[in-house]
Amino acid sequence: MSGNTFGQIFKVTTFGESHGQSLGCVIDGCPAGIHIDETFLQNEMARRRPGAKGASVTARSEADKAVIQSGVFEGVTTGTPIAIIIQNTNQHSGDYSNIKDVFRPGHADFTYTQKYGIRDYRGGGRASGRETCARVAAGAIAKLFLKQQGISITAYTERAAGISCTTFDAAQIEQNTMRAPDAQAADQMEQKINEIRKEGDSTGGIVACTIDGVPAGLGEPVFEKADALLAQAMLSIGAIKGIEFGCGFNCADMTGSQNNDVIRSGKDKAVTFETNNSGGILGGITNADRIFFRCAVKPVPSIYRTQQTVDINGNECDLLIEGRHDVCLCPRIVPVVEAMAAITITDLLLRNRATKA
Repeated sequence: MSGNTFGQIFKVTTFGESHGQSLGCVIDGCPAGIHIDETFLQNEMARRRPGAKGASVTARSEADKAVIQSGVFEGVTTGTPIAIIIQNTNQHSGDYSNIKDVFRPGHADFTYTQKYGIRDYRGGGRASGRETCARVAAGAIAKLFLKQQGISITAYTERAAGISCTTFDAAQIEQNTMRAPDAQAADQMEQKINEIRKEGDSTGGIVACTIDGVPAGLGEPVFEKADALLAQAMLSIGAIKGIEFGCGFNCADMTGSQNNDVIRSGKDKAVTFETNNSGGILGGITNADRIFFRCAVKPVPSIYRTQQTVDINGNECDLLIEGRHDVCLCPRIVPVVEAMAAITITDLLLRNRATKA
């Protein structure tokens, strides 16, 4: 299976399946000399792991202990490949025996079978959201590099179960189970998700992300624009079905005079922008303003309702999915969005070092 590696210089390859022995990643191209805070790494893993509190989250409980196997000596990166392993310890593979020969609606069962002629039906195998734990591990290493560059990334749930945040307080994001910057909206989301859970259904939402401190000049002007690479990174996350930068789709109803970000000369003649409709990227290249984008997260496809489908022989049948599943993925996708953003910006920074003498 190809397509398991992301990045050109800071290259991340993930491996493993939902119900296999372990998952992990190999990071190649990471600069030497980065101090690795393993407590930070484990805290990042804990933000994504299953079994956390909240109505939206699966009951599957995994410690998600990230064990560094190589590439770090005495707490510092050596410039050699970094391998990280995360063991699976709480698989209930028997929960999936009834779907062995049946395609689940909304999942990749049919398409994987068409492509490979075989699939790991236990929890979705490689197509499972569990694969993202390896991305978060790699993203933590990227974040430690970006911290040295003065770059920070913050993602959060902006909307879930049809309820939107109306205020923004960054301090609230990690204080509620929805990872929302609006405590009141978070409570309403949680209540609505509880109702949806009782109905045996699921829901989607919107995760927003800001990246601060990115210098101007990252990204290539044609096929590898900064926004194009960030979009690829986000859309590689299984549940994300759409992305917009800055004012996004609203620009379709704006005039040029409304959409253009007026350019000013600030302190010491530094370029500033009055607005940020571009989302911090112009012509595919970062402009030193805040990068801002939103991702549409689809409802969890595994629901506790009888659904119509077909089996591997093309026979129509009914399916009732068993097992342990999330109801809304937004709070657990937040750290994954941050991780993929960190990997992308790290790669762009390292690539940009070769663009000028």
